[in-house]
Amino acid sequence: MADSQGRVWTGVLRVGPHRGDHRVALRAAISVAVPLLVLWMLGRLDLSIYASFGAFAALYGRHDVFRDRIRMQASAGGVLLAAMLIGTALSVVSAPAAVSILVLAAIASAVTLLAYTMRWHPPGPLFPVFAVGACATIPATAASFGDVLLVGGASVLFGLAVSAIIGLFTRGTQEAPPRSRQPVGPIAWEMAATVAVAIVGAGFAGFLIMDSHWYWAAVGAVAAVSGPQLNARVIRGIQRLVGTLLGILVAAGVLAIDLPPLAVIALVVLLQAAAELFVGRNYGIAMVFITPLALLMVHLAAPTPVDVLLQDRAIETVIGVAVGTVVAVASAALRRRQTKA
Repeated sequence: MADSQGRVWTGVLRVGPHRGDHRVALRAAISVAVPLLVLWMLGRLDLSIYASFGAFAALYGRHDVFRDRIRMQASAGGVLLAAMLIGTALSVVSAPAAVSILVLAAIASAVTLLAYTMRWHPPGPLFPVFAVGACATIPATAASFGDVLLVGGASVLFGLAVSAIIGLFTRGTQEAPPRSRQPVGPIAWEMAATVAVAIVGAGFAGFLIMDSHWYWAAVGAVAAVSGPQLNARVIRGIQRLVGTLLGILVAAGVLAIDLPPLAVIALVVLLQAAAELFVGRNYGIAMVFITPLALLMVHLAAPTPVDVLLQDRAIETVIGVAVGTVVAVASAALRRRQTKA
């Protein structure tokens, strides 16, 4: 037991080696900066959340070979676009939170299986869950579907173009053959079921306790059940919690200053780049940058009192990580029991 706890805390604190992360950070910064600057020039920063989610497609395949990276980003971009459309549909029909949570759990389970078989990196449904939840809680009309397709779709395509151009200049003359898909087996099904249960539990708990921004609890739960092994899940959950709480302190300072829109965009780009420098090395450090980034994204799209925004983020994250950790432990115990049987 003590040995396992030692491995957990070592994993929480460990910072992995730098593996050319500056190139990924540059790609991410360009992919998010240009769409936001275009929206700023058009006076439509209210649509910035669609551009930001579309730009997330460029974050996939950070260390994969060129062909795998483009293929991964294209599939992830399509899923992110679909996630925004589904979330927008839930908002347009004013779906009850209970319905939205169940839809979110079903989508997360399906994306978990897709990410597994297509070998996505980063794995799992974290970004699509965030996209569905955020879009479901932002006021929308029928015209919003066009905004998602135009802004979100253009952002996905621009990110792909950036990755393709950079890849053409940086890839080697010989590349490894493209990776084949891996079959969906018991591990993938267990991960998909665990994600669905964690989202339902965290989503309903977050809604009943806090009501607004309940999807943050679902996102926190997804982080806490990511990975095939219990130790990896516990490590990620602790990193998510500690990094988020520290990130809230950063966000409090940033949001206390009434920055002009152009300065907000510059800050978002810097935070995105900083997050990508560490997300593959220590998730907790990355969350210190991701948290204010996420809060700025939400605040730009749907302005909310700062104290409410910070409070919701803190409490919903605690709820999500707590529920996700309980589900992860229960899932591991059930797996051990089935193995012994």
